[in-house]
Amino acid sequence: MAEIGKDIAKAKALLEQGKLVAIPTETVYGLAGNALDASSVTKIFAAKDRPFFDPLIVHVPDVDAVKKYTEEIPDKASSLMKEFWPGPITLLLNKKDIIPDLVTSGLDRVGVRCPNHELTRELLKSLSFPLAAPSANPFGYVSPTKPEHVNEQLGGKIDYILDGGECNIGIESTIVGFENDSAIIYRVGGLSVEKIELIIGEVVVSTQPVSNPLVPGQLQSHYAPRKILKIGNIEKLLEECKHIKISVLSFQKRYASDSIEKQIVLSASGDLNEAAQKLFSALRELDKSTAEIILSEEVPDIGLGRAINDRLRRASVNSKFQI
Repeated sequence: MAEIGKDIAKAKALLEQGKLVAIPTETVYGLAGNALDASSVTKIFAAKDRPFFDPLIVHVPDVDAVKKYTEEIPDKASSLMKEFWPGPITLLLNKKDIIPDLVTSGLDRVGVRCPNHELTRELLKSLSFPLAAPSANPFGYVSPTKPEHVNEQLGGKIDYILDGGECNIGIESTIVGFENDSAIIYRVGGLSVEKIELIIGEVVVSTQPVSNPLVPGQLQSHYAPRKILKIGNIEKLLEECKHIKISVLSFQKRYASDSIEKQIVLSASGDLNEAAQKLFSALRELDKSTAEIILSEEVPDIGLGRAINDRLRRASVNSKFQI
């Protein structure tokens, strides 16, 4: 298992040696390595068992750092940085040659983000290079929002976990790209579409699954527990599944059934922010139960609800179960 601690100097030294460190952000924990060093980046892909066609996000300490690694910055991108950085939004920009093609899966654009977490920002400011950091979990599995989540699955493959406590947003960043004068959201996430549109006007939301992703999180199946996950009307699903042991992940309501082994309510008050923060941790907890399947339901498709529903849909794609 990896050591867990709050020693920024130790994390810095390890990263400078080309090693991997799990870092906290406001969204999820990231598996970080030197973004300018192809060897370190290769270690990230290997530790996660991540396919090389799925690009990584580069983390920087501030807006000024972006100019070192990207070409021209569109006006809309500048407006979003000014309004929301540090924060849960990644911008897809034309990269400079200093960013290895391995980071971008050979694409001309790189996703860049300034995370809003005090420890990680302090770490980034102390380094002479940016950090490539996908979520710190095996590829395709539920993202980690606590240091112990990282240690459970990657503890033997990384050198240190920088402990920043539980992530306060709990869902990955929103990813925005720019084509001519249009802004395109390629991944809904921790910053809502509505808030983005208040700053730059109408955006295009393009989150359909693809086989060759431009950004992380575009594959059809992702964020998935190992157990079967079924999404739908929970009352109907309970009736269909009454002969087996089940666990339930609901939005507001608590359900009653003799077949329910474990149940988690994301937000009794209907708060989408609370639901987003609890989502991945709840999926992990239910994945450890002895139930055969997990039943869940979509939340209101507004604000962070869009991102929650996106994660649930992708997590359930490969869930095949005969009632």
